[in-house]
Amino acid sequence: MTTADIVFAQPGNPDRLRDYEQDARTVFWALLAAILIHLLVAFLLAAFSGFFSPSLPAPEKPVELTFMDLSPASMVSKNSAFIETDESKKAPEPKDKTFESNANSIGASELAAAGELPLPSQAGKDRPLMDFETNPHSLETKGAQPQQNASSQQNAPPAAQPAAPVTAAEQFALLTQKSAAALDAATASSQAQSAYRRQKERNHIAGNISNRGISSVNALGTPLGRYQKIVADSIGSRWYTYVDQKRDLINIGTLRLRFVIDRSGRVKNLKVTENSSNEAFASVCVQSVLEAHLPPIPEDVAQNLPPEGLEVEGLGFIIFPNG
Repeated sequence: MTTADIVFAQPGNPDRLRDYEQDARTVFWALLAAILIHLLVAFLLAAFSGFFSPSLPAPEKPVELTFMDLSPASMVSKNSAFIETDESKKAPEPKDKTFESNANSIGASELAAAGELPLPSQAGKDRPLMDFETNPHSLETKGAQPQQNASSQQNAPPAAQPAAPVTAAEQFALLTQKSAAALDAATASSQAQSAYRRQKERNHIAGNISNRGISSVNALGTPLGRYQKIVADSIGSRWYTYVDQKRDLINIGTLRLRFVIDRSGRVKNLKVTENSSNEAFASVCVQSVLEAHLPPIPEDVAQNLPPEGLEVEGLGFIIFPNG
């Protein structure tokens, strides 16, 4: 035997080897469990740190401040864009029927075209409205009925009597007739008996109408447009009255409503979609809509509307600051 063949060896203890292996496995699983626990704690901290931290205050809206406005231009149904036309300025039917209105008007602009929208260009205040002129509001009043003089009354035959003023019930009955002529007569009667006019203030507008003249748009007078004008006037005349009564309680701001007018003229599904004022102002606006005496929707208008009736979205009430 050579020295190269010598091997030093010692038999091991089997029980001790098993203890070492068990200790090693225990340490491994302990380390793995510790790592998992740390990962779970880190995940929970990341997930709930935003929940318990205080939220940042919402930025305040800029204050809008001088006249009160109920803009019929904001009465937009899903199928048409409505704009009010002064009956004294109605024109022949326009070639371009951009808007729906209570009367025809032909687009004209006081300034050269300066924008992309189908509107006139004019100077005025920077406000989110579309008023082409300035005038104060006037509340609803009954017009004086014409009187016959004494001599004509004496010479008149007994059967000839002055025509009685059209009552509200008769006006509503006219509106339910199918023909557009009946609706025109009702609208004219309403205007003759009422001096209501919403407040307007000339706004800065930049549009693409190139025809020069007094600011106006291309609008077609339709039965739906005439009915929308009646609705706007009925709501607006009450709104100005209620605002005057509660002026000290309401704040500057804007409120918008969404509702449906069914075929009988009743308001349904009324909801406030925006309110930057206070609850007193919201109450005034809601009251103005709910208490408006709206006529039934004429049949020739209703047949072109959804079964629910006329959907009014974004009807706006605004209180501006003075200045």
